[in-house]
Amino acid sequence: MADDFDTSGRKLTTSKGIDTEELTGRTFPYQFDLTLVEDIDLNEATPGQDINWLEDIHLMQEGGMNAVFDRYTNAFLKIHFDIPEGREDEFARKVLIKHLQEGNSYGIWLKHKHAKFAQPELGSWLAGSQTVGENWKPAQLEGWQPPLH
Repeated sequence: MADDFDTSGRKLTTSKGIDTEELTGRTFPYQFDLTLVEDIDLNEATPGQDINWLEDIHLMQEGGMNAVFDRYTNAFLKIHFDIPEGREDEFARKVLIKHLQEGNSYGIWLKHKHAKFAQPELGSWLAGSQTVGENWKPAQLEGWQPPLH
C-alpha cells in the first residue's frame, strides 16, 4: 500500500488487493461467525445437484487472511473466523454458498444493470430467484451522439 494525501491533508490509501470488502465497502456476518454457515448442506445447496464445481473451491489466502474466491465478483471474500483443522475447503465452500444465496456477491449486484439476457438473479443457488436481464438496454452517456459518417 502507498499513502497519499488529498488537498485538505487527509491521508488516502491506495491498495492493490482484490477483495470483496474493498470493492463493496462492506462485510457480512457470515464472514465472522462460523455458526452462521456450519449447518449449510453443500449437496442440497449445489446448483443442479452437480457438486463437481465445488471441487474447484478451496480455502486461499488474501492479504494474509483466509479467503475464498468469488468468481462472480472476481475477488476474494475474506473469512475472519477460525476454521477447524481439516475442514478448510468445506468452510470456504460454505461461506461462498451463503454469500451467493444471500445475493451479496458484487457480481450479482451488477446483474441488475448489466445482464444482457434473462437469468435468475441469484443463479441456481436459490430456487425462485427473481429474473434479471429481460429488458437490457446498452448504457449511453448523457449528451453523447454517435459520430456522423
